[in-house]
Amino acid sequence: DLEKEQLKTLKKVVKRFENGLPLKDLAQVIEILNLCAEKMNEQETFTEPLCELIKLCGLPFQKKKLSDEVSYSMAVSKSIAQLGYLMRVPSSQVRIQICKCVVSFYNTEQPRKLLSGYQPTSANYKIQMAELGGLAETLILSLALVENQLTEKLWVLKALQHLSSSGVNCRLMMKAQAASRLCLYLNGVDPSGQLVFRSSEILWNLLENTSKEEVVNQLSSLECVHALKEVFVDLLMHGFRHYDRQLRNDLLVIASLLAENPAAPMIESGFAKLLIVLATFTEVKIPNPLVKDLKLTYSYEDFELKKLLFNVIGVLSKDPCALSLFLFVLTLQLLSENNVMPALLYYVKPNQKPGFHDWSAAQYEELQLHAIAILASVAPLLVDKYLSCQANTLLLVFLEWCIGQDPFFGHGNSFHGTGGRGNKLAQMRYSLRVLRSVVSLYDDAVNLNLCDQGAISQLLDILKYAAHKSKEKEDAILLEIQADILFLLSALCENDLHRKELFSYEGVDILIPFIQMDPKKLYSGLGHNCLLFSALDCLWSCVIGCYVAEDYFLEKQGIFLLLDLLALKQKNLCDIILGILVEFCDNPKTTSHVSTWRGEKDQTAANLLIQLWRQEELELGVKRDRYGRIVDMKRPIAGSFQKQQEVLPMPANCPSFAIMEISENVRAKLYSLLCKLGFENLPGLSAKDFVTLAIIRRYIDFKVGEVWRELCAELKEEFRPVASDEEALKVISEISEDTGRMVAALQTEVLESQHHQEIQEEEKTYTKIQATHKQKEMVNKSWENFLTRTSNYEALKKAKRLQEKSIEASRSKLKTQNGAVHSTDIKGLGTTV
Repeated sequence: DLEKEQLKTLKKVVKRFENGLPLKDLAQVIEILNLCAEKMNEQETFTEPLCELIKLCGLPFQKKKLSDEVSYSMAVSKSIAQLGYLMRVPSSQVRIQICKCVVSFYNTEQPRKLLSGYQPTSANYKIQMAELGGLAETLILSLALVENQLTEKLWVLKALQHLSSSGVNCRLMMKAQAASRLCLYLNGVDPSGQLVFRSSEILWNLLENTSKEEVVNQLSSLECVHALKEVFVDLLMHGFRHYDRQLRNDLLVIASLLAENPAAPMIESGFAKLLIVLATFTEVKIPNPLVKDLKLTYSYEDFELKKLLFNVIGVLSKDPCALSLFLFVLTLQLLSENNVMPALLYYVKPNQKPGFHDWSAAQYEELQLHAIAILASVAPLLVDKYLSCQANTLLLVFLEWCIGQDPFFGHGNSFHGTGGRGNKLAQMRYSLRVLRSVVSLYDDAVNLNLCDQGAISQLLDILKYAAHKSKEKEDAILLEIQADILFLLSALCENDLHRKELFSYEGVDILIPFIQMDPKKLYSGLGHNCLLFSALDCLWSCVIGCYVAEDYFLEKQGIFLLLDLLALKQKNLCDIILGILVEFCDNPKTTSHVSTWRGEKDQTAANLLIQLWRQEELELGVKRDRYGRIVDMKRPIAGSFQKQQEVLPMPANCPSFAIMEISENVRAKLYSLLCKLGFENLPGLSAKDFVTLAIIRRYIDFKVGEVWRELCAELKEEFRPVASDEEALKVISEISEDTGRMVAALQTEVLESQHHQEIQEEEKTYTKIQATHKQKEMVNKSWENFLTRTSNYEALKKAKRLQEKSIEASRSKLKTQNGAVHSTDIKGLGTTV
């Protein structure tokens, strides 16, 4: 009778709340649910009422006040969490109803009827409370309870599929190892295919909404990789529907992410080998039991599959440093044995018109560019295979086609095809990347093979072609192509005189316009700065050391162009330009060019170099007084950072800080250049420049003093020198300080001489001013006398008498015999003189 009464009461409760549960009554209803769950262990008659009550929880909750949602949030979140705990009830019907209830949270339809005085909660309220209560984590853990019940498992996965759309839920699921649990269920028996679909969908949501690295780490167990492999193979071999192929590709993307993790057992499971074989079997017709009965169609899904397989090869060939030596060797073995190199080189050929049963022109171009991009990663790992397949020859022929006049118009549809629409620039760009990847190994066999086939001449032709195209329209792709070619030429010609001679005349003519680049373009963001650096590097590697090329560069006024660039005083340019100039000064003709150069406002090279020295010392924090004189006699050229370093005992083969500092700034290069020019009779220098020049001249002496100071400090750290050694060290230290004092005295003398010269020039100026004023006074006095004579007749007569006296006094006292006498008066004169 008690049981009947309880069941009757439960039916009344269900009837009472058939339109939705009020928030204030939810906690009590959940208590009833828990009591029913306990009763079910004894009597199954409570199953149906329990399911009906759970169904009520799926209806929109109802609130009386607007504030009820906030007020009851903790109680509601705990109540929803209790729903998840009810998955412990060993009833298929109850578990399925709980999952249906969770799915209904995402139904945004409003209830048809409402309790009097109530209104429904907001559409996302239940979803937020489920996040707060941790329902997703509980459902993940409940998967272990339904492991052998397919129907229940599918319902749980459906509920999790909805819950995983939220980042909060995904993070809760990851706490319960959701990724590894779901992956292990992938290869379970399921005729409907929903198991794989829903599990993969949840995995994708986890990847998107949580840390990708955490998901990959959870999937990196051997069991998970085996499960993923089995499902992938099954879909590959037996999947014929559009839906199956899409699902297969989704799983392959997850496999690609796993391949990026060195800890994932892709090689040990055989999955890596399978994917490599699938990527290459259509290009290299070698019998392999893995792909014996496999045929790819030319559908869009199979096209995506092909690209994803190429991507896996790229992932496996990247970052070998992250792998252990054993795994790295296994990866190389897999790539070599499964004909990856010939398969990728299959695409290094001019594009052909597609056949009827073939990829479309756009698809083939996309695959071609992708394959060549992957080749740039694979080629450096398989150099022997690269050479045996004559890859250099294929690439040079392909590049020749790229600059040819064949009527080909690229589609430029893909990521790799960017900038390649209507031209062959994309093909050229990625082919040059392949050459760059192998040439940068500086492998003698590869570089010799390239040069023997006339690569230097061909690369210069391509560079001219790209430079011409760039004049028509500059873009980042053309600039990258030019920079890559300049790098290739640098790597090929470095340390080889014959190759430099091949480069010389034509190469210098091409380099000059790059060095003449408008400085404003360096800030364009397209890559002009990279191009300029590549050109300077090419100049250093391909011209310096070959007198023919050096002389031709000098004839083209190349040194003037370098000094013009140096005059911009850009920190990132100064170092490399000064290095080039120092090397160039080994050519005896260079110094005259440097001395002849004039910049803005007739600036000389010596003045520019001294200004750069002052700028460098300012950045280093070297102490100087306001006139530029030495302040610290003990450490006259040490910067602020260098002074902060403590002297530590170092092994003999480790350079000290004083030595390391030489390579970290440009002062050593500036000193070398001024040594080449000479420290005497330098034009265009002010007194301030001469003060700085006195320091530069003694740079080596000061640097030697710094090294001795470090040596003394290191010795005193570990030893106590004997009297004679201590005396010697003291003398050496004093010599260094004396040098500093001597330079400071010379600087003072220069400044005093300048001050004396300025005073003399000032006196001369004042003398000129006084003479000018005196002349003006004489002119004024003459004018006043003239006015007086014209306005006063007596003054005029007086002036006349004075004039006659002066004339008479100027005559000779000796009378000339038989000579004519001329009167000094002018007859009829009526003007004042």
